[in-house]
Amino acid sequence: MECTADRLLGGGISLLQPRDGYRAAIDPVLLAAATPAMAGERVLDVGAGVGAATLCLAFRVPGADVTGLELQPDLAALGDRNIRGNRFEDRVRIMTGDLLSPPPELAGTAFDRVMTNPPFQKAGTHTPAPGASRAMAHGEGAADLSAWVDFCARRVKPRGTLTIIHRADRLDELMALLHGRFGAITLIPLWPRAGQPAKRVVVTARKGARGPAVLSPGLVLHQADGRFTSTAEAILRDGAALAP
Repeated sequence: MECTADRLLGGGISLLQPRDGYRAAIDPVLLAAATPAMAGERVLDVGAGVGAATLCLAFRVPGADVTGLELQPDLAALGDRNIRGNRFEDRVRIMTGDLLSPPPELAGTAFDRVMTNPPFQKAGTHTPAPGASRAMAHGEGAADLSAWVDFCARRVKPRGTLTIIHRADRLDELMALLHGRFGAITLIPLWPRAGQPAKRVVVTARKGARGPAVLSPGLVLHQADGRFTSTAEAILRDGAALAP
């Protein structure tokens, strides 16, 4: 597999990723920034790919223990290389496995935080991306959004949190899947520019909570000239948290 050597968080994270397959953009960085983990907590990244969100979370929260789960063995192998390349072997790992039939070592494990960047496209509603790996990353397969949420719900501790980044136009579906299992939901719209509709939303929900949902002011990503806003720059380059 031909790879490129890229950087995240202003060079704080080095990342090998396929030249022609799925390539991490800003979504995994924002996902990790919005996950409210603390030192000493255990975090699970579902659909970890080559470890972009996994590594960004480990970088931002020293002392957090982070596990990634990835379906595609070649991406998981690159993730292992990225963990070693960033010297996180003592507290970060990526497992190869399917959330529909997870590795036995995950079966009895509960995590303080679970985060996930599931495929955005609903099965049967889009033209698959070219290349098998990219198609799997962008479009749902056997595991639809309901299966992703169900797996994550079973892996997070009571009162622990689930953080998901997804398309804004699937928010109603996502909220319905969270209902009854999660509460105290915080929604962070991601505005491409001021005055434009949000295309992405980050949702954090607490398992077993009963508090009302909160719609935050959100994050404007770009200025009128296309440059990142200062708040987005602090998150994407400096490793700041994405606060509600």
